[in-house]
Amino acid sequence: MEKKNTEIGFILNQIKTDQFAVFEENYKETETIQLTTLMNYGLDSETKVFVVIPKFTFEINEKPFMTIQVSCYFEINPAAWDRFISNGKTIIPKGFICHTAMHAVCTARGILHCKTEDTLFNKFILPPINVDAMIPDDVVFD
Repeated sequence: MEKKNTEIGFILNQIKTDQFAVFEENYKETETIQLTTLMNYGLDSETKVFVVIPKFTFEINEKPFMTIQVSCYFEINPAAWDRFISNGKTIIPKGFICHTAMHAVCTARGILHCKTEDTLFNKFILPPINVDAMIPDDVVFD
């Protein structure tokens, strides 16, 4: 029996810090902190790049006191990219999205640490995130 190649070759070829802001006036040490997490995606069919864009906002009483958004650009191997194409649509498999999203979350965690180093906001570390629960299924691009 022939084994089907399901490996997806890729490289992380670019990282951008799209947004980083601290609103000290909204921070109160004694208040309960909420963390809002958003995960967006993009696609460039010409360059065969899939981008994962996590955004994290730390809030108190629905007022943000710190936010970070990064974009991680993953260049896909052309042979793997061709397997994503079906009926004129590009279908990115859930497992691959979860894998790249985990890289993006870890990248954001490191950037957040660097941006807040030697400040009182350095104690806010992105917690472990279950990206599998955030990504319900394959993502289809028209």
